[in-house]
Amino acid sequence: MHGWPETFCSTVQFVGTTRRCAAIQLEPRLGDVAFNIGRCRELAAEAVADGAEVVVLPEFFTTGMAYLPEVVAGAVPYDGPALALLRAIAANGVLAGGSFLATDDDGEVRNAFVLAGPDGVLGRHDKDLPTMWENAAYVGGSDDGVIGLPGGGSVGVALCWELMRSQTVRRLAGRVDAVLGGSAWWSIPPWRPRRLFESWERDNRATAIGTPAAFARMLGVPLVHASHCGELRCPMPWTPCVSYSGRYEGPTSIVAGDGTVLAERSVDEGEGIVVADVELGAVEPSLPVPGGFWLHRRGPMAAFAWNYQRAHGRRAYRRRAAA
Repeated sequence: MHGWPETFCSTVQFVGTTRRCAAIQLEPRLGDVAFNIGRCRELAAEAVADGAEVVVLPEFFTTGMAYLPEVVAGAVPYDGPALALLRAIAANGVLAGGSFLATDDDGEVRNAFVLAGPDGVLGRHDKDLPTMWENAAYVGGSDDGVIGLPGGGSVGVALCWELMRSQTVRRLAGRVDAVLGGSAWWSIPPWRPRRLFESWERDNRATAIGTPAAFARMLGVPLVHASHCGELRCPMPWTPCVSYSGRYEGPTSIVAGDGTVLAERSVDEGEGIVVADVELGAVEPSLPVPGGFWLHRRGPMAAFAWNYQRAHGRRAYRRRAAA
């Protein structure tokens, strides 16, 4: 396992500065918290050794995401091993953030993105709306996703399909110097009729690839976006005789406020890190925000799954909570 290099800074300031940022691309073992934390620790150590001052882990970095009981069972206490990892990374004089399934004191599980600094936790954002089968694993949050930084300035947080919704742009617009986030975006399976589903998947993958840059342009601030790679298989909600087989879409990317991709790692490249020097602070947004709820077309398959899996997942979550 990699060791940490010597601490190189004690206070991280952001406004009007260039900072070296890193995003991690993880191939998770679904529900295997110890393994995933170990890999994140190793990859984060590589990023710190490369001079990163900001390290971002993917959404659900402790578990990955699929419709599996082991993923649900992978929720950890908020002040548990996931938070300990972020604090350990940050102790090297960096900012470290990532989201995990956190069980809170009220008994609810939330998808909590925590940003830690050398002196402790700086803030937390709970993803507002679970996506599709994620509804079976956690409940949504209601905070604004803005986290203040030592020395001034602030960052926003946006997770996966929060990057797809106009309400995310509205809550962050004019308030942040950068956005940190991650995704666990999965593919559309190759079902029949094959040509139709392959067409839907091409559109889905293009949306996943293009969304980070489009979001940065809508806000006019840089985005550091971590993701997953690898295959995933699981049952389909409400259809026990049908199984899902697909993969994470990625990519892991660092994007400037004008939409320029500074560094990117596709899912085909596997696990690893991307690192780039980022000019933090706002520029004039260069892409208009659509007036509707969604920033991009989801396609018929994703739209259908959004509704039926949300209904099923909420029931499944409440049944488990009441047991």
